[in-house]
Amino acid sequence: MEKENQIFGIRAIIEAINAGKEIDKVFVQSDAQSELMQELMKAMKKNSINFSYVPVEKLNRLTPNNHQGAVATIAPISFVKLETLVDSVVESGKMPLFLILDQLSDARNFGAIIRTAECTGVDGIIVQKTGSAPVNGDTVKTSAGAVFNVPICKVDHIKDAIFYLQGSGIKTVAATEKTEDTIYSINLNEPIAIIMGSEDRGINPSVLKIVDAKAKLPMFGTIGSLNVSVACGAFLYETVRQRQ
Repeated sequence: MEKENQIFGIRAIIEAINAGKEIDKVFVQSDAQSELMQELMKAMKKNSINFSYVPVEKLNRLTPNNHQGAVATIAPISFVKLETLVDSVVESGKMPLFLILDQLSDARNFGAIIRTAECTGVDGIIVQKTGSAPVNGDTVKTSAGAVFNVPICKVDHIKDAIFYLQGSGIKTVAATEKTEDTIYSINLNEPIAIIMGSEDRGINPSVLKIVDAKAKLPMFGTIGSLNVSVACGAFLYETVRQRQ
């Protein structure tokens, strides 16, 4: 964790939250019980900030300073509002292409996806505030700096984002093996948002119920799945192919 993107100490993190800083994630000591910690928990929940409980040993590895049981990371980018992004892209007159990541958890996969998204002209990436990979040094490095060029939205719930996109005339396409349709049989030459799932669970079943279309990549080997960043690249470049 880069020191310049780090805040340690409960009071310091609370003040950063109240000041509107882009807090990406907070690591909280699993057995901390102080009143100040309760105040931090309340502030994080109120502002839908991603946090996880960790043993004190992890916090000690993150910083040698007096962390008081909490260490936070500040995102190196500013996130954009979903409504602002979608409305601006729709009004621009171009063919919208969005990417939704349903609780992707690995920062390096996130960075690799951002890099491919930038190369394929994705207009914005939408992630959920909780349960998603942080935008940290690994993300920035793996994206080769593309994280600074692709707008990223954090939303409270993926399903609400899908409903908003659908209401804006954008077709939602889920990348899932739970379909008979391959990516090559789906029309991507229209306003679309592609949804990729997490590394271990894929797309949430409740999300699959509300999407407009489902598509899979054909598999011919003995291994049943691809790395999510590789699969995402295949979906995005098929979109590019169809639109040319």
